[in-house]
Amino acid sequence: MTLAARIDHTLLRPDCTEVQIAQLCQEADAHGFASVCVPPCHVAFATEKLAGTGVGVCTVIGFPLGYAASNVKFKEAEVALYDGATELDMVINLSALKSGKTDAIRAEILDLADLCHVHQALLKVIIETALLTEAEVELACQLCVAGEADFVKTSTGFASRGASVADVELLRRTLPESVRIKAAGGIRTREAALALVAAGADRIGSSNSLALIAENDESTAA
Repeated sequence: MTLAARIDHTLLRPDCTEVQIAQLCQEADAHGFASVCVPPCHVAFATEKLAGTGVGVCTVIGFPLGYAASNVKFKEAEVALYDGATELDMVINLSALKSGKTDAIRAEILDLADLCHVHQALLKVIIETALLTEAEVELACQLCVAGEADFVKTSTGFASRGASVADVELLRRTLPESVRIKAAGGIRTREAALALVAAGADRIGSSNSLALIAENDESTAA
């Protein structure tokens, strides 16, 4: 698989425009990216632009802080799926995790996973590794597995740091092979992206995607 086919081409700035989203979609189609990741308000527009291309439409839920009420996240997800999203990146409730409310977190993930799977969509759960201890990362992974998430994602890109090779290695050691990994946040070079793939990342989320594929991408990313 080429590196391009692993990339979620991302634009989540609060001031992004429809013109920029249209360009994002055109680039994703031209380069064979896995998906575009856009704000919820642009999902329907991106779905229209990418119809028939095979490029997925991803959006974010409970973003970027994660502590919205579960029923609010569920409604966000319903609207996004209705608008055509094929992948949802949901931020885990870190406050609940650090408060020991594991049953609530598991239930939230499972509810959203069930909703996504009814719509043949993927659920990626963002655990924000920058804010967690190693033990908390392992616990978050266990909850994602119990909640039947499709991916665990390292970061929102809005915390103190994004993905690291060490984060991805820890996720891969902790998760079963059936749960995939998305690395995101601060991935600005092809070298960095390939190092994360080598560590176990199945997807790369980046707003700098064109730079990641600026060199020849004919070789596979193992």
